[in-house]
Amino acid sequence: MTLSLPEFSTIGVDEPEDGVAVITLNRPDRLNAMTSTMISELETVVAAVDLDPSLRAVIVTGAGRGFSAGLDLQDQGVAPGAEDVRPTVRGFMWQDHLATLHEKIHRSRKPWIAAVNGPAVGGGFALSLACDIRFASESATFGAVFLKIGVSNCDMGTSYFLPRLVGASRAAELMLTARIFDAEEAGAIGLVLDVVADSEVVDRAIETARLIKQNAPFATWMTKETMWQTIDAPSLRHALDIENRTQIMCSASGDTQEARAAFAEKRPPNWPSL
Repeated sequence: MTLSLPEFSTIGVDEPEDGVAVITLNRPDRLNAMTSTMISELETVVAAVDLDPSLRAVIVTGAGRGFSAGLDLQDQGVAPGAEDVRPTVRGFMWQDHLATLHEKIHRSRKPWIAAVNGPAVGGGFALSLACDIRFASESATFGAVFLKIGVSNCDMGTSYFLPRLVGASRAAELMLTARIFDAEEAGAIGLVLDVVADSEVVDRAIETARLIKQNAPFATWMTKETMWQTIDAPSLRHALDIENRTQIMCSASGDTQEARAAFAEKRPPNWPSL
């Protein structure tokens, strides 16, 4: 394993092949419900992933029969440093602790792929939304269910990601009803790219990771970053300006020269690492 990581208690990390990491949420007895410890461990992984030049793509999935049931309401813990602060401050620190993880995944230098096996609801749903690409097993289910516990369904990035992925009207229906929907519907609305047998969802994600690995690492990072930035661009001109600057940076990296040489010599490109 190229990643240098501490020992974790709530997640597992494997590298099934060069350049691909699989992160497994590992609290199967609690349907991989999230705790403060899990959030902190995932943040550690995001930081390590971004600093590993050999890693090209990350897959996140769940142990056992589900992806994640969201926040563990019985044993969630507290945010780091929030043990002795006032209740309102403690609550805000906890909320920020949760939400910042999804921002870090969204801003990660590497593409993240969710391999959703079984239920992904609440915070688990939000985690899948923060990833760049999603695949689902046939038994997968999804839902923004924060409303069910009396708080807004606009939580942990859901109100940002979901309308951008499926459109505002459909997102409004899903968020205002708080209903659970299945993998078939997730595929029909474009939330997931493919629905496969339960035993094949991680393998399906690895297939896409292999395609990502064929491309230049720096250009892949810039493609992810620029695409998400231009989605938020206030005008076409802003988007074009970002794209133009990105292309000049990529052109100066040396990767274009390697691509041309590889084409002329009829061989795969030998991409340098970041």
